[in-house]
Amino acid sequence: MDNVSLGNVAYLVLLLIAIGGWMIAANRHQLGKMAQQAAIWGFIFLGTIAAFGLWSDIRDDVAPRAAVIGNTIEIPRGLDGHYHLTLGLNGTPVDFVIDTGASDMVLSMQDAARIGLDPESLAFTGMATTANGTVRTARVRIAKVQLGDATETNVPASVTQGEMQGSLLGMSYLQRFARIEITGNKMILER
Repeated sequence: MDNVSLGNVAYLVLLLIAIGGWMIAANRHQLGKMAQQAAIWGFIFLGTIAAFGLWSDIRDDVAPRAAVIGNTIEIPRGLDGHYHLTLGLNGTPVDFVIDTGASDMVLSMQDAARIGLDPESLAFTGMATTANGTVRTARVRIAKVQLGDATETNVPASVTQGEMQGSLLGMSYLQRFARIEITGNKMILER
């Protein structure tokens, strides 16, 4: 431990002693209640530390993620009832909702900007009919799309001016798979 870390630890210990001493002096007539409250806060602190330390172990139970096994991708159904998949677009992870009713890979304006496209310079000349009405779209090409070990280049997509919570992964990308199957609470994509 270097001198700066040792100084920080010493400062924190002295601060804890000062605050603890003040609390004991101020509540000397209610030491039992104070001990009970200190124990409760201690358990809350330990529980938070344990949850933080175990998060990587319990994350897949709380929010399951897609698994890439060779040429097969298994995607668990999300808590919202949809299937979610993260693709690397131009080296940036982008979360998609799989939408077999969408004919195209559709990027939100925010995701388009994140992967290096300038939404202000796009020509929104296309139209698309959605559940929320008709929206204007711009055709783009994504230089690099990565899913697991598979990388594809020059992939066509659309950027929409419509309000979207995220991006949609439609049939123009899904048709690249030899098999698409929904079984139980999983979607299986196979190359």
